[in-house]
Amino acid sequence: IIKLITKKKELTTEISNLEIKPNVKVLTKYLKKDQKINLQEFIEYFKVRYKVLKEILLNRQELQDATSISKVLNKKDKEKAAIIGLVMKKDLTKNDNFIFEIEDSTGIIKVIIGKRDLELYNTAKEIMLDETIGVVGSFSKGVLFPTRLIFPDVPLTKELKKCPDDVYLLCTSDIHVGSRLFHRDAFLNFISWLNGELGDENQIQLAKKIKYLVIAGDLVAGVGVYPNQDKDLNLIDIKDQYKELANLLGKIRKDIQIVLCPGDHDAVMVNEPQPILDKEFSKEIFDLQNVYLVNNPCFFNIHSSDNFEGFNCLLYHGHSFIYYADNVENIRSKGWTARGDLIMKYLLQRRHLAPTHSATAYWPDSSADPLVIDLVPDFFISGHLHQISNLIYRNVSLVGCGCWEALTPYQEKTGNKADPAKVTLINLKTRELKITNFLKDDLQ
Repeated sequence: IIKLITKKKELTTEISNLEIKPNVKVLTKYLKKDQKINLQEFIEYFKVRYKVLKEILLNRQELQDATSISKVLNKKDKEKAAIIGLVMKKDLTKNDNFIFEIEDSTGIIKVIIGKRDLELYNTAKEIMLDETIGVVGSFSKGVLFPTRLIFPDVPLTKELKKCPDDVYLLCTSDIHVGSRLFHRDAFLNFISWLNGELGDENQIQLAKKIKYLVIAGDLVAGVGVYPNQDKDLNLIDIKDQYKELANLLGKIRKDIQIVLCPGDHDAVMVNEPQPILDKEFSKEIFDLQNVYLVNNPCFFNIHSSDNFEGFNCLLYHGHSFIYYADNVENIRSKGWTARGDLIMKYLLQRRHLAPTHSATAYWPDSSADPLVIDLVPDFFISGHLHQISNLIYRNVSLVGCGCWEALTPYQEKTGNKADPAKVTLINLKTRELKITNFLKDDLQ
């Protein structure tokens, strides 16, 4: 009797999982304008970015009375003042005080932060050029002395969203198909596991609940991405690399919806936002019915239904991450590129994926800035660093993905490390997260 009840329960679970229909909606699509880039384009681009981030900052209670810099410069000594502006210059004096120059459309003002206020001083350390910030303080002799530094950030009221269905989101990145160091056997084991053909009964039942697979760029190894890369390749034709990727992804069961964005190794323009894959090189990928090709970066929504609004996901390969790992002391000292979660937190606080002009290559669009995080996501998913990192910040799940390639000699020289063949699995009903390693025989 117990066996019959158990069997009936398993059958009911299996049927209910099959009845759950996955749903993906791409929220942002970007097509590059065919035009020459000049200085004015950059000026307009920063104006558009400033306008969006200013609107976000104006929702903060402390900045309700924010005024233009030109008006602050006309205030009397020791008057209170609040501004919102772009950081155009940052210097450290002989006495270790910070001097910033903050700009808006009406003027430029100096902001001085002394080392006596340790909390404010440590915050100032992490500020990079070109950020949009709010400053509250007192004005004296042409200088604003802050008592508060305010970032666009994620609202404290952000909901930790959970769905009613027992379904899973799986995140990975940096497959690097075509590399001689690609863990192909482990990736095939991964596919077998997804299809319910590998693992014990618990693993098989778990795999059936996976409805979404997100791959955060660097789908193939590419060609000529770094010096002497040809020595690290076993597929030297980019079309053959994408053909093999399509062959592998085509083996995955069709009820799993796959979302793919490009990375800096893929055969598309490197400048962000990157377009979707080029059909000339990756025709076979376009033929896969359960694959969504999206820009890098991109917002998309998963698992919405009549009674659930779904989860908003921000997908970004992460090319700017190295810049912030190198230049933000708090990130550098706590693990450098191993702390993708801290980098994502930092960028969420700025509400921009590359606030500093030189952090990544980009196209300056004068109509909109696709790198602004204007929508607060439920999941921020990234790759590029080849290392697993996870954090929940203000109810946003920050998911830094591992890779499927062993360390190349070039990566070893640059001090990189890797978490190959590890995937991040997220229960959308509980928001619990686990890591599974496909280089190990035991998938527990």
